[in-house]
Amino acid sequence: MACTTEQGTVVSKSASVTVDVHFDFVCPWCLIGKRNLDAAVSRIAGLRPDVSVKLRWHSHQLLPDTPVGGVPYQAFYVARLGSPGAVAARRAQVQEAARAAGIELAFDRIEVMPNTRAAHKLVAWATTTNTGAACKPALLIDRLFTGYFMDGEDIGNPDTLARIGLACGLDAAGLAEHLTTSQRDDNVALPRSPQADHVRGVPHFVINSALSLSGAYSPGAIVDAMLRSIDDQENR
Repeated sequence: MACTTEQGTVVSKSASVTVDVHFDFVCPWCLIGKRNLDAAVSRIAGLRPDVSVKLRWHSHQLLPDTPVGGVPYQAFYVARLGSPGAVAARRAQVQEAARAAGIELAFDRIEVMPNTRAAHKLVAWATTTNTGAACKPALLIDRLFTGYFMDGEDIGNPDTLARIGLACGLDAAGLAEHLTTSQRDDNVALPRSPQADHVRGVPHFVINSALSLSGAYSPGAIVDAMLRSIDDQENR
């Protein structure tokens, strides 16, 4: 986009979109939502190459009281939903949405329902530390999601987090120090986003601090919301 000053000088003016993403690693809808968001960002790049998109990731634990070592996954969901049949029906629904997003979930591989605090703290550390500069937060988040829902890895286990962090390019010495400190300071609260009090479920997206989408919206719906936000900027 370009605009003209009173003196007739053409000045380049680019729009921007900031998306605050609230998520938890044990929520399959959050992985689906992330993949749909990735697709939406790619579409925006094609539709509006002048627009810059910034993603900010915010942890939102659904089950903060889960024991540090986790609990048996399959038994947890049978108790939560009431019967193996109810679990199978719910998983079929999620699997259908996941396949539409290009994801094949492997619920049968998951043995542990983890406490996700350590995984969220790892992302927060990688986002803020210089030693994590080689690892983009979105890449680390995606790898933690796929490690859990596709490979059945226990992402509450420090050894698993170390392996994933190294594979994503985190500095080995800094990562080891972080994980040691994280275990020692386990009661330290996770960072909260400015919108945290208004988040009732995840995934939850807030676009340019104004427009909220709660749920795993389709790429098209996310693109439409971004374009509305861009129009609002340009019409001010």
